Amino acid sequence: MSTKTKNTIIIAIILVGIVLAAGLYDFILQKGKINDRTQKIKDLKLYQFDTETLNLQLAASKERIAQLDSILANRKYVIPVNISQANFFDFVNQISYNFSPDSYVNIEYVSTEILPNFNNYTYNLSGVAKFSDFYRLIYAIEESKNLKKVMNVDLSSNVKVEEDGTPVYMVNYKFVAKVYYSNDDRFSFKGGTENSLEPNPAYDIFYPLIRNEIPPNTEGLLDVQSGQLLALIPDGAFLSDASGNTYLLWEGDKVYLGYLTNIDYQNNRVNFVLNKGGVIENISLLLHKEKKENKPGK
Repeated sequence: MSTKTKNTIIIAIILVGIVLAAGLYDFILQKGKINDRTQKIKDLKLYQFDTETLNLQLAASKERIAQLDSILANRKYVIPVNISQANFFDFVNQISYNFSPDSYVNIEYVSTEILPNFNNYTYNLSGVAKFSDFYRLIYAIEESKNLKKVMNVDLSSNVKVEEDGTPVYMVNYKFVAKVYYSNDDRFSFKGGTENSLEPNPAYDIFYPLIRNEIPPNTEGLLDVQSGQLLALIPDGAFLSDASGNTYLLWEGDKVYLGYLTNIDYQNNRVNFVLNKGGVIENISLLLHKEKKENKPGK
């Protein structure tokens, strides 16, 4: 037998061995595993699901997702996903756009804090503002939909005097603001509207009850301190001041630092109430007499 024939027989034997081994593995060793997997598939009953059933399940899941989004949207505060540092600068600029010319705000980015569930940016804010503008800024930061918090507030009073001598009472302020954000959407939602950022009017706690600064008489009103009652007419009174200017006034008319409150025809006099830097005085001018009656306010 030649060498070529021997090699051919050996190769044939090897191929037959491979085929037998593969058959043995597939039909004997793998058969049990295949049967086991087939039985598990039957147990799961996947063959019972059809397209209609899957579509119904999908619709139900979408409805549930919409309900959850609605619950998140109705929360007063949320924590947004990965906002930039510039976001807070834009927010403050929008709030301060309608501030009076005397009010301003400075913003300084300080740091970023990484926490287990969410993170925050820290900013320093400072400036001078009218109390109404300052209150609006604080209210907008605290009531914003995207969670922000005001901390470490430092306030002091400041009086600015205009060129005409009118005092303007301001607030020097400095505080820290925390702006929160998250790396995922667990605390946020898509869409929604901003909360109302306009506060109700608040009393100016920095406006002094007793003031040294008395506003000047820029409107040319009657100065009751130097006034004289010249005549009484039906429903009115004719008066003059030290400069010789005359005024015809009725009850409720405005005078320098106050108002004409009452015309007393029986006693020939007119009564005024004046606010002298927080001190209230009742003053009366008598007809045909060059004197005034002063009554301290109650």
